[in-house]
Formats: sequence, C-alpha cells, structure tokens
Amino acid sequence: MALTNIDGGCLCGSVRYRIQGAAINSMICHCRTCRRAAAAPVVAWVTFPIERFRFVKGEVTEYSSSAPVRRTFCACCGTPLTYTHADAPQFVDITTCSLDDPDSFPPTHHSWLRHDVGWLKFADGLPQFPESRNDRTV
Repeated sequence: MALTNIDGGCLCGSVRYRIQGAAINSMICHCRTCRRAAAAPVVAWVTFPIERFRFVKGEVTEYSSSAPVRRTFCACCGTPLTYTHADAPQFVDITTCSLDDPDSFPPTHHSWLRHDVGWLKFADGLPQFPESRNDRTV
C-alpha cells in the first residue's frame, strides 16, 4: 500500500517539505512561546512521526526557543515551519497553515489556554485545556 504524500512550504516558496502517512495529532496552541514565535494570537499545529518528514527544497534556519524545543523557519520570508521537543524526538509538529491543504487537518482541541490573550475567544466547540491535552478541560 502506497503512503499518501502531504506537501507544504513557506510563503515565498524557497522551502518545501513532504510528509508521508497520517497525522497523529492536530491542535491549536495558545502558549506564549508559539504566539511570540509566530507573532499571532494562536498557532495551529499538526503532528507526524519524524521519520516520515523531510525537507525537499531549500534550507531552513533552526533555533532553540527554549532548552527542549527546536523550531525552524524560512530565512527568506520568515514563515514558521516546524517544532520539535527533546522529550518526544520521534515526532515533528508542522504549522498547519504551511501545508498546501490545511483544510485536511482540522484541529481537535485547544491547548495552553492559561496563556491565552483575553480578547480572542473561539466558539468552535472543541475541547480546551489549561496546558496540554492531559489536563482537565476549562
């Protein structure tokens, strides 16, 4: 059985990536770090096994936004692309809206609501968690 290719990249087209296979998680993050990294009130993420992910065009810039976290972005246009965490090295989070077809990966929940900005409210009915999905709902 052939694996499905999922493609994406940055705004300017300098960086492209490909994932094969199914996502294992999809969420909207409200944490301070993601908000600052993207200069946005929230960031939607979709998670895949890292062995199924690869960059196929261009070079990314990588930095550590905190001790266990590495993020990548396009150095030409600044598009945030990936997030990896030292505690889960087998997974990579991809910014959902950098996918060619973000509609294929709707979020299943909201995380880190305790960091949320006060002027943004979602009425999508998805579960909301103060921190990670392992917390009780808000």
